[in-house]
Amino acid sequence: MKKYPIYNIQRFNCHSVNSDLYINTFKNHLIDHSFVEEPHRHNSYVLVFFTKGSGIHEIDFDVFTIHPGSMFFLQPGQMHHWNLSDDVEGFVIFYSQEMYNLYFGQKTIADYSFYSSVDNKPEMVFDVSELKAILPYFESLIVETQSNQLLKQDKIMNLLDIIHIEIARKYSEIHLHEAHSYNVKIKNFEVLLEQNFKTEKAPFFYASQLNITLKHLNRICNEMLQRTTTEVITARIILEAKRMLMDKKFTVNEIATELGFDDYSYFTRLFKKHTGMTPTDFRISKK
Repeated sequence: MKKYPIYNIQRFNCHSVNSDLYINTFKNHLIDHSFVEEPHRHNSYVLVFFTKGSGIHEIDFDVFTIHPGSMFFLQPGQMHHWNLSDDVEGFVIFYSQEMYNLYFGQKTIADYSFYSSVDNKPEMVFDVSELKAILPYFESLIVETQSNQLLKQDKIMNLLDIIHIEIARKYSEIHLHEAHSYNVKIKNFEVLLEQNFKTEKAPFFYASQLNITLKHLNRICNEMLQRTTTEVITARIILEAKRMLMDKKFTVNEIATELGFDDYSYFTRLFKKHTGMTPTDFRISKK
């Protein structure tokens, strides 16, 4: 059975002692690491910016068309792969949460709203003028990475943060709800959900942990995500089930148990209701 790997940064930085950061042009990245075109995950954050070429990028079973200006930001654990044209160019960056948070201290990766498990939109497209404006920061990253200048790490980290700021500004223009007062509750809900979705399926649990009523949590989810609390919880469970089914190292029954379902048949019905196929059929379709 095929197993889909989880790559750490050191897998790409095989000639470097830095296991927390990897920066490369996309063309050189593919030359050195052709295996990345197969489905896989990373245990780090991933930022990819395409400046030329075309193709398809699949992230957690959502398919995106690649254009010049396409940018993707992935969280640890997200499954992805792509099918790219031969003329593709751009940049790829992997970095650990620990390195970023430790360097900046007063702010963390979690402060950037475009990294979100509950309402993750991993794609953004920069138009021609926006591409020209942000491109120099990526080019400077490559130059700095290849140099041996004084304060090299500081410049790299600050360039990376400038890129994050530019993404955040554009993201906030597209997704105005990020400035809404409900955003703090949604972020806290996201953290709770990631920690507990395998064992806690009841919306009331999350409302009580957030010290709000279930009615209020439903109102927040409906306004921010256009889903009920139950739908948000179920979507996270189904996503994890899909990821585990792709891995193929567990039986469907073992996956149901891992996700907290004692009743295998209930898990199968739930999965089919939300995907249109049984777990087994889904696994077969992805061969």
